[in-house]
Amino acid sequence: MSRPLYQVADVLERNGALLSKYTGNTWQLRTLHALHKCRTAALGGHIDRCDNPRCNRLHLSYNSCRNRHCPKCQGHKREQWIRAREKELLNVPYFHVVFTLPDTVNRLCLYAPKQVYTILFRTAWSVLRDFGANPKFLGAGMGMVSILHTWGQNLGLHPHLHCIVPGGGVSGKGKWKYAKNKGKYLFPVKQMSKVFRARFVESLRKDFDEPWTFYDKLFAKDWVVYAKRPFAGPQNVVEYLGRYTHKIAISNHRIRSLADGKVTFTAKDYRKGGAKQLLSLSDTEFIRRFSLHVLPKGFVRIRHYGILSSSKKKIILPLLMAEMGQRPPKQESPPILHRRCPRCKEGILATVFMFDGRGPPKNWIAKLKQQDRTPKNKTAQ
Repeated sequence: MSRPLYQVADVLERNGALLSKYTGNTWQLRTLHALHKCRTAALGGHIDRCDNPRCNRLHLSYNSCRNRHCPKCQGHKREQWIRAREKELLNVPYFHVVFTLPDTVNRLCLYAPKQVYTILFRTAWSVLRDFGANPKFLGAGMGMVSILHTWGQNLGLHPHLHCIVPGGGVSGKGKWKYAKNKGKYLFPVKQMSKVFRARFVESLRKDFDEPWTFYDKLFAKDWVVYAKRPFAGPQNVVEYLGRYTHKIAISNHRIRSLADGKVTFTAKDYRKGGAKQLLSLSDTEFIRRFSLHVLPKGFVRIRHYGILSSSKKKIILPLLMAEMGQRPPKQESPPILHRRCPRCKEGILATVFMFDGRGPPKNWIAKLKQQDRTPKNKTAQ
């Protein structure tokens, strides 16, 4: 993918002195400052040398912020996570289930996001777990990978869970049991929706002292649990994971203009079949909306449950794979990530010097400038 013309960091840069006015708490402010400084001299950096003797080029790089909300820092994390999940896929149908909160709950999300989102995770899993355990629907122990998204296409607050659910579960005898029609059908979504609403509201009552009128509004609306048809195959599951796991509120590639103190970006209009449109927000409103999706410190937004939880999958998945004739995943060491030289495309970069926010010493700056004056067909010294 080509390098974006505009970045979220550009918006933060031109509003640096005013960020505290646009954010709701100090954690959001710290996050925005981290994104603002990402891959700039403020975070320090390193100088690398290409090991190709025909190139031997020096490269100056600034450190990334590694913040999970940063548009520039999610690529390698996403790939590593996907490769790990790819090894855990069973040869069974998988469903994409979405649990969405109504906008009536948004006010609670603003001042108590950790509590509300924790209830969302817990309730969604309880619904799937109990429907799966019910012999009327399946009668087996299920698993789920759930991913929290808090945004809509216009950057408004729209909390929902994307869940990846195997189409079946483990019976009491430890054998795989398919959902109805060999995994072509999960559970009745209307029944799931009613149970989801009732359980979520019940948990809210325990944690929040809200007036009765608030809860009446929640029951006045139909809640929708959306279960898509099963994926065509394991590769489609992996493709889905790539789109959703480490996604953030808005990518840099969606930004089309930063003119006149406004941010113009593309957004899909799902009321018109997902057609793309351009939206323009003032810097103030853009930063305010972006800040809504900065999760509380330490909050886990990707969670694994049931037979896919970290405590169970190491034992259960190899047994299920053997039952299905699959080869169990090999326990491998994390791959060593090599950085290819962007100039010659052949050599591997090796770090030769690291520096902090004060920048590289003068002698290294001189070396970098000298090589820029060296003809391309001569080797850097």
